[in-house]
Amino acid sequence: MKRRLLLVSNSTLYGGGYLDHCQQQIQEFFGEQVKRILFVPYALHDRDGYAKTARQKFQSLGYHIDSIHEDPDPVDAVRKAQGIFIGGGNTFRLLKTLYDQNLLVEIRRRVIEDGVPYMGSSAGTNVSTASINTTNDMPIVYPPSLKAIGLVPFNINPHYLDADANNRHMGETREQRIAQYHEEPDTPIVLGLREGSMLLVEGNKATLLGTTKARLFVRRKPPTEHEPGTDFSFLLTQSCH
Repeated sequence: MKRRLLLVSNSTLYGGGYLDHCQQQIQEFFGEQVKRILFVPYALHDRDGYAKTARQKFQSLGYHIDSIHEDPDPVDAVRKAQGIFIGGGNTFRLLKTLYDQNLLVEIRRRVIEDGVPYMGSSAGTNVSTASINTTNDMPIVYPPSLKAIGLVPFNINPHYLDADANNRHMGETREQRIAQYHEEPDTPIVLGLREGSMLLVEGNKATLLGTTKARLFVRRKPPTEHEPGTDFSFLLTQSCH
């Protein structure tokens, strides 16, 4: 399998600018062969403003951004793409638009069969997985399905947040919400990516990168903590249920 994925938890890390915390990984991931990257801004309402932000950042790294919303034929834009970056925002809005534009199958084909590098951040990471069931976002619109692109067979929870014993908020913790998800039958593994972490997938190898640990949730098992550098390849080669 040719897939190459860089799945980032968050676009901005506290104290830094847009994608500053992962710019080294971005350059190593896309390399020198990729010159133009297809940006998908569908997760935000202001697509023009979002594309401008992405252009400025990627230009500083040596890449030209083509925004898919500016192309009259989005499917053809995916067919011609050298690299793909799907940005963060509202995951439901993003996935609905991908369905509306008939892009899921073509993105999957380009990444899995053609080896086109795919980068996702936050919502863009969510839609790369089996489903968006473990997004943190409100369902402001309704995609026809919660099933996502399926570049990996498990789910990710970006911006994973640990419970704060000093916080008086009485709502469910993120861990409790993921446990509720796993109360349902046939639910896949969930990888909780804290801000500052990202998953690099190259073929059948997956490695945790970044500066923070990840928390892994397997149905009917206690969650486990994993340091940057952890080999998560086993997540790619099993059913993950």
